[in-house]
Amino acid sequence: MAVEKSAGAVIFKKENDSILFLLIQYGHGHWGFPRGLIEKGEEIEETAKREIKEETGIEDLEFLPGFKETSKFFFKHKNENVLKFVTYFLAKTNEKEITLSYEHKDFAWLPFQKAQEKLTFKKAKEVLKKANNFLLKQRSLFRF
Repeated sequence: MAVEKSAGAVIFKKENDSILFLLIQYGHGHWGFPRGLIEKGEEIEETAKREIKEETGIEDLEFLPGFKETSKFFFKHKNENVLKFVTYFLAKTNEKEITLSYEHKDFAWLPFQKAQEKLTFKKAKEVLKKANNFLLKQRSLFRF
């Protein structure tokens, strides 16, 4: 069985008194977070930053210390089972403009509940819930 490791982030921004999360729609139609494969010799946070820039154009990122969530799932690729690990960080941005890569169809900045409804997969919903809970507990420390 093949194993893949990816990294990405749950990205949020503050708008007025609300926290909005960035979701992107992949070419196959599902909604999730920016992420991609870890390249040989690359640190996991480097991968997350690179993939976020490639997929959304966002360079202004502040990774919040203390949040790192790994999701594990299986999928089939060319009749082979693949075990995938995706490590997500939590990152704040002030950028408003999104430039999607050719791999993606759409994006949305959404408050927590609407983001939960739009996410396609259960694992992504769990990661978002943990990120939101982390933000609610840490809100005063990070000034957002």
